[in-house]
Amino acid sequence: MPELPEVEVLARHLRPLVRGKTIRAIEIRRPKVVNPTPTATLRKQLSGSKIIDLSRRGKYLLFAIRPKESKKSVLLLGHLGMTGRMFLQSNTVPLPKHAAVILDLGKTHFVYEDTRYFGRFTLDSSSVEKLGPEPWDERLTAETLQRELRKSRQPIKVKLLDQTLLAGVGNIYASEALFRAGISPRRAAHKITLPQAEHLLASVREVLSQAIDGGSTIPLNFGAGKSDGLFYFGRQLGVQDFYAERLRVYDRAGKPCAKCNTSIKRIVQAARSTYYCPTCQKS
Repeated sequence: MPELPEVEVLARHLRPLVRGKTIRAIEIRRPKVVNPTPTATLRKQLSGSKIIDLSRRGKYLLFAIRPKESKKSVLLLGHLGMTGRMFLQSNTVPLPKHAAVILDLGKTHFVYEDTRYFGRFTLDSSSVEKLGPEPWDERLTAETLQRELRKSRQPIKVKLLDQTLLAGVGNIYASEALFRAGISPRRAAHKITLPQAEHLLASVREVLSQAIDGGSTIPLNFGAGKSDGLFYFGRQLGVQDFYAERLRVYDRAGKPCAKCNTSIKRIVQAARSTYYCPTCQKS
């Protein structure tokens, strides 16, 4: 599932392409992805509206939409789910088989494609309202983080996946941040000390920033050498190999730790894979 860096990279790519565009028509092929918004409501709100801006909150894309003949904008929420893609393509190109929602922008179509239909493209923003602070929120300090962690007896790795704690942190970056902070993924959240909370917050911010700068763990690929002009996740021509190669523990079970040469271990926590170094992450 795409995490904060992947969504941020996608938002930065799409923003200049869609900002200021008028939605001439909307086609909904998979009503499931717009739930709980009724399809008729979505069509009415979006037809003739203008896309004012595009931003990110946690793992969500937020489209600011100004309906036709209205001065007040509404929020359209997009989530990629497990396999979703969002991209623009020429209106002369056949739509993909799994296109769920298509926005007619004139010469181009904005396509939300999802093979498994676990994502969302809806006017319901209740999920965003429940999110915790962004990792770089100035109001988020080590003290406030530790105070929230004290309320939980879950393992710290599991707690980091709680989007009400920190918005956007997912499985990959939780493992990476804990390694950089030298904290065991098994350590109970309420036992995290203030110095550990300081290191953890700094590590979360560092690993996310580096992933965004590197193009995310699945770097951008604009067409994979094809001429269709679509946006893909994958390696962009001319850039270095996958950022995944820079990950220090994630998906590296059995490989030597870059710090101490101990074999990286894999365990399962809350049905998710956790990777860590048993030597560097004892506490």
